[in-house]
Amino acid sequence: MTDGTSLETYPIHLGLGAKAEPQPAFPRDEGAMEWYADYARRNEADGFDGRLVSSYTFTESWPMWEMHPNGSEVVICTAGRMTLHQELADGTARTVTLEPGRYAVNPAGAWHTADIEGEAAAVFITSGIGTQHRPR
Repeated sequence: MTDGTSLETYPIHLGLGAKAEPQPAFPRDEGAMEWYADYARRNEADGFDGRLVSSYTFTESWPMWEMHPNGSEVVICTAGRMTLHQELADGTARTVTLEPGRYAVNPAGAWHTADIEGEAAAVFITSGIGTQHRPR
C-alpha cells in the first residue's frame, strides 16, 4: 500500500476541464509569498475558475487579514478550534467558530482573519488570483 501525498506540503490546483494538478512543495518560510506568485503564473490560463486546495496547521492566530476579490473561499476545519472573523463587502462583520467537520465560506471581497485556540488545522479551497493582505 502506498501512502498518499501530504496536502500541507503539496497543495492541489483544480482547473478547467476538471483537472487536478499537484503543485510544487509549499515553503514554510519567507518563500511562501513567492510560491503564491509562482502558483498564479503556473495556472493563469484557468483564470478566476481555478482553485487552490491547501491545508495548514496553525498554532497561533493569523498575523494579517486577507481578501480574495475574484471568488469565494471555503474553509473546512479538520482539527482543533478556530474563530474566523469576516468583514463583508457590504460593511457588515461576522464571526464564525469552526470545529472539526465544520466549514465557512469567505465570500468574494470579504476581508478575513482567524484566531486559533491551541492548535487547529483546516483545508482551504481558494480562488486565489488577486489575493490581497493587510496588517491585523
